[in-house]
Amino acid sequence: MTARLRIAMAQFDFPVGDVAGNADRIARMIAEARDEFAADLVLFPELALCGYPPEDLLYRPAFLRDCEAAIAQVAAAARGIVAVVGWPQAAGAVVYNAASVLRDGAIAHTYRKRELPNYAVFDERRYFDVDPDGGDCVFAVAGVPVGLLICEDLWFPEPIAATVAAGAELVLVPNASPYEHDKHAQRDALLAQRAGETGAAIAYLNLVGGQDALVFDGASVVADGDGRVQPAAAAFSDQWLVVDYDPARRAFAPVRWTDDGDESREALAWRAVVRGTADYARKNGFARAWVGLSGGIDSALVLAIAADALGADNVTAVRLPSRYTAGLSNDLAAEQCARMGVRLLTLPIEAPFQAYLDTLAESFAGRAPDVTEENLQSRVRGALLMALANKFGGLLLTTGNKSEYAVGYATIYGDMCGGYAPIKDLYKTEVYRLARWRNTVGDPVVPEAVIERPPSAELRENQKDQDSLPPYDVLDAILLRYVDQEQSAAEIVAAGFDAATVERVVRLVRGAEWKRHQAAPGPKVSRRAFGRERRYPISNAYRG
Repeated sequence: MTARLRIAMAQFDFPVGDVAGNADRIARMIAEARDEFAADLVLFPELALCGYPPEDLLYRPAFLRDCEAAIAQVAAAARGIVAVVGWPQAAGAVVYNAASVLRDGAIAHTYRKRELPNYAVFDERRYFDVDPDGGDCVFAVAGVPVGLLICEDLWFPEPIAATVAAGAELVLVPNASPYEHDKHAQRDALLAQRAGETGAAIAYLNLVGGQDALVFDGASVVADGDGRVQPAAAAFSDQWLVVDYDPARRAFAPVRWTDDGDESREALAWRAVVRGTADYARKNGFARAWVGLSGGIDSALVLAIAADALGADNVTAVRLPSRYTAGLSNDLAAEQCARMGVRLLTLPIEAPFQAYLDTLAESFAGRAPDVTEENLQSRVRGALLMALANKFGGLLLTTGNKSEYAVGYATIYGDMCGGYAPIKDLYKTEVYRLARWRNTVGDPVVPEAVIERPPSAELRENQKDQDSLPPYDVLDAILLRYVDQEQSAAEIVAAGFDAATVERVVRLVRGAEWKRHQAAPGPKVSRRAFGRERRYPISNAYRG
């Protein structure tokens, strides 16, 4: 048995659907791991060949054929090193979430994932099958017996126990596990438990990068056979990770490994929304972004995210003042753009708004102004922002937060216009915390007056959000229980919240479902994000 086994772990982004590009890159990276790092083994993330999640691409026979041809191409490049590459393997009428062991220019073994997640954002049972005849995958590299599992397999005790019983001393686990708050601690506890139960060392490699509403954080990690979990690799960072494995001690020693300097909740959330925004723009061909900047906290934070994601030179902020816009709002928007070096346009909406009012005057005769006129202002703004994005190119970013989306405090076809919603999964109280945190990193980018002033939509005289909603600390506490934790109204009231307030909030959440179904995607950071994770029917008579 070798004195040490060198493992290179490819913590990188492998875009969904780019089968040919991923195959070429993986082949080059196999050579890089062999020639630059002198690695004996190189590991790639789950489904790296096609990207994760490929969703209904897996229903296309041509796509599956292309993946099969690509894995053969990659295998031919695997010489002088052992490579483990994830891909979707078609076998007749079924498809497996597979990872193949490549060596000497061929596929030596193929492992098929046993535990298919079908909760939260995952719906792998829609696409993949479990092989009833499939079993453990154990293979030797430099005399070390190595086992292979895939992602969800590790969350159950049986797959790793069976793999170790088949002889594995070191277990590789390629993953495509999206980021969410506080997930790292849960994962590290799991690795410690599995290593402690089996005595096997574990190399856990996670995908990195944004894919629509999902953001994969990397944060790969290794656990020694005695259960010690070593510091995770830097989250949201594309990087090679290289470790030496000592089979005598069943322990790892880092060779090339950059870990995180700041793993606070706010630091990770910031990097998640920035990475999600940057990758969504890049993967969909947008080099620049537009932000409607109101002088309020939400648009201020989105502007900061956009600048960090795409560069300040590639972001344009647009003030759209109305007859109700405070002078302070205009001043604060200008101050933030000056601080950040972002171009600022000003398009007053009075003329188009009045044109709408004049056009509707006869139809609205005898009816007092109400939310209709408020929403018209927002829709004028949405139309102007979309016109700029259409004329000059670029991605319009929406500025709504999770609190607003939850209760419908957003205007459909107005401030909900746009292609991506960077703070869609952040409650209002989280928006404030994140703004304060971002101001501690380098020069402050959000003016303090923006953070301190009472939030307002400024669609009527002296309007404040709290005229229409409970205080945000109360609202968010109720929403956290009702949306994220799936508690009933009765359970929330029993926890000490005012019954009338709870019923009102719950009623608003139910009534806004139709809006959320039309909302732009945004990066998921919570356990229950609106969109592909929390899927409620629009037409729904249940009131529990």
